[in-house]
Amino acid sequence: MRQLVLAAAAAIIMGTAACADTIKVGVVGPFSGPFALQGKNFKAGIDAYMATNGATIGDNTVEIIYRDLPAADPAKSKALAQELVVKEKVQYLAGFYFTPDAMAVTPILKQANTPLVIMNAATSAIVTKSPLVVRTSFTLWQTAMPMAKVAFDKGIKKVISVVSDYGPGVDAENAFKAGFEKQGGEIVEAIRMPLATNDFSPIMQRIKDSGAEGVFAFLPSGPPTLGFVKSYSENGLKAAGIQLFATGDLTQESDLPALGEAALGILTTYHYAVSHDSPENKAFVAAAGKALGNPAELTFPAVGAYDGMHVIYKMIEATGGKQDAEKAVEAVKGLSWMSPRGPVSIDPESRHITENIYLREVAKDADGKYINKEIQTFEKQGDPGLAATK
Repeated sequence: MRQLVLAAAAAIIMGTAACADTIKVGVVGPFSGPFALQGKNFKAGIDAYMATNGATIGDNTVEIIYRDLPAADPAKSKALAQELVVKEKVQYLAGFYFTPDAMAVTPILKQANTPLVIMNAATSAIVTKSPLVVRTSFTLWQTAMPMAKVAFDKGIKKVISVVSDYGPGVDAENAFKAGFEKQGGEIVEAIRMPLATNDFSPIMQRIKDSGAEGVFAFLPSGPPTLGFVKSYSENGLKAAGIQLFATGDLTQESDLPALGEAALGILTTYHYAVSHDSPENKAFVAAAGKALGNPAELTFPAVGAYDGMHVIYKMIEATGGKQDAEKAVEAVKGLSWMSPRGPVSIDPESRHITENIYLREVAKDADGKYINKEIQTFEKQGDPGLAATK
């Protein structure tokens, strides 16, 4: 009898253990190289969410497996995703800083039975490539179109656009152009630069020669944006009164100390500022800053990753930890919550995030620290770029 009781107890323990699974999430991002800060912010956002909400969901434990992709490389991105799915047996894929890398992964999702949560890549078309893609970041159509109204309302009638020549840059150019021309403005010239451009002096001369009253710019955050804004000031465009309008990629908070006085007064439209005044953001900034080790390095990919983990946790809850990509995605359609950036929701049709877009001005706070100060809110912005993909 004693042996039977022990055997039954052992069976119960083994059964309980069998029900407790490790849910693996594979995160691909730039954790080394020139864009390593963005990968570091992915990790900070994820760590902040898990520190606040725990690493367990019911009987399941969440484990994050990282893969490094230093620069845009679609072939390597796909290979890393396949490795994560086949070898590591991840149930969820997430991260992806550059659009081409996210696009390369979408064809494998259905067969892998794996949702993809985009924590940064910002081309509108990504969500149309697979019904298993959900985005918690932003798109360039979403952040750029409000800036067209801002520029026109400031009396600017002629603008030259300057963007990096890849998916998000093309989206940014088209979004600003559509919005600006609708207001009655004119795009006098549209310049697309190779993604690897690092000498911007010739571009600044073309801007001067164009006769434009303002310049609209997009480059991916990192060394290119730091170089562009410095060149804008050093080549005399700011002094000449040619106004710079941009998405928030150009003035990420970690670059503001290096930009210094040259950045003061620059206007950007974006989905998040570290200075956003809300209880949720203050808690997030404290947790993410702790995870980073250096709060001054906190920037926007962290909030996309933080909210991405919120969506993944809801997916795990809905599926009871089982691998069911369609059920997981279905469960978060229409999901709404209060993010550190403000109120957000997942559009049930597009699976893209609806959020506030803020007009920000580079300013100094009471302590003399450079910040992106929010001065206007464009509420509940969806992605107007999705119509352009049809």
